[in-house]
Amino acid sequence: MSTADAWRVLREATQARVGLGRAGDALPTAEILRLDAAHALARDAVHAPLDVEALVTDLRGATGLDVVRVASEAGDRTEYLQRPDLGRRLADGAELTAGEWDLAVVVADGLSARAVQAHAAGLLAALLARLEGWAVAPPVVATQARVALGDDVGSRLGAALVLVLIGERPGMSAPDSLGAYLTWGPRRGRADAERNCVSNVRPPHGLSYERAADVLAALLTESRRRQLSGVGLKDTGEALPPAD
Repeated sequence: MSTADAWRVLREATQARVGLGRAGDALPTAEILRLDAAHALARDAVHAPLDVEALVTDLRGATGLDVVRVASEAGDRTEYLQRPDLGRRLADGAELTAGEWDLAVVVADGLSARAVQAHAAGLLAALLARLEGWAVAPPVVATQARVALGDDVGSRLGAALVLVLIGERPGMSAPDSLGAYLTWGPRRGRADAERNCVSNVRPPHGLSYERAADVLAALLTESRRRQLSGVGLKDTGEALPPAD
């Protein structure tokens, strides 16, 4: 196999930038232009606003549940990017009614509203189909939100667990990657080590909704059984057998 053919086979197997070639001591112009375009897509994903109305409609259709809307203390996108702490706290006026919920779900724009718009409803529908018998609170759509905002929401709802579906930081080949973070016993002040994450949900290039839902359902079930999340709860790839 020639060197050119070897690079072609590898490129077809990954979205990573490999075997780009060179022009003298630099990259070829075509590759520089592709890199600039990918950078522009990543920047656009960070700054693009979430279409809340469309997302609410998609979530209602996918789950059959009512949807609640909240916002963080970050007043706009600029403040959100400059003050991560504000994105972790609920703004005043959030109408959240406490109940005896097994699970609260927060759908947050995060750093890629595009990811949430494209994948949140499909993933949530696949997940709820695997949580038969669970008491799931109405999904909460949160804007200008960080992962830790779920702690405020889950605590206010009185939920045993909170799951945050959020747009991940865009990469140069993945501007629409969705992450899912679960936390047992949500309350303000929870550390990242007390969460579990399933990332890169973005079919067809990342995890499918079905595979991500399988992993999340296993994590949630074991989290509820053991009453913990984070470093003490591992995804072994085998439906999380008890780590006794």
